[in-house]
Amino acid sequence: MTRPPTAVQQRLIYAADPATGRLRGTDAQLAALVGRGLAFRHPRPPHDHFLTPAGHRIREGAGAETPPGASSGEAPDGSGGFAARVGGEVGAESGPARLQEVRGAWQGLLELRRMTNPDGAVDRPCGWERTQLVRAAALALEAAGHRPATGDAADGYRVRATPQPEAVAVHGPDPAALRASAAALEEAGWQVGEYTEPRTRARYLLASPRRR
Repeated sequence: MTRPPTAVQQRLIYAADPATGRLRGTDAQLAALVGRGLAFRHPRPPHDHFLTPAGHRIREGAGAETPPGASSGEAPDGSGGFAARVGGEVGAESGPARLQEVRGAWQGLLELRRMTNPDGAVDRPCGWERTQLVRAAALALEAAGHRPATGDAADGYRVRATPQPEAVAVHGPDPAALRASAAALEEAGWQVGEYTEPRTRARYLLASPRRR
């Protein structure tokens, strides 16, 4: 179980700029937040530090410390509380609280795009998403209101890794759901194509983060 932030770290998080998530603290304090996935160092001078989506969630009182896990599917950053659902989870809760968590994670990801894309664009994926493809695609789908599959049931989307670089496979319960998932991913800045699995003849999506 992930340890909660220390009292000092919580004070830094709560004192972050409410609009940008910009942090102030000593080099050691900021490095500790980066190490826990709660902050990132901007790649351009003056190399300020900003909250990650997980840091934003703590600041907003959600109490979550992390996003997506590569295989089980957590969402934006990488420590362990909030989990972007990739499909196949059992007993996952839903309802207003979940919707609020997803909304906060998506807004945090948009801010991450704004701060880390060279031109500040929020309409296409950022570097973090390119290293966390399954998590990022799952968050985009859930944030758009799509429902992940439950357990072994074919009642929602499933996002899975592929051997191809910068590509994930998205499976859906029916053609209409696949088309809706494709539209949601394209709206979130992904390139999407529909393909047929040779052996089963099942249709699926292949999605990659758009570069322009």
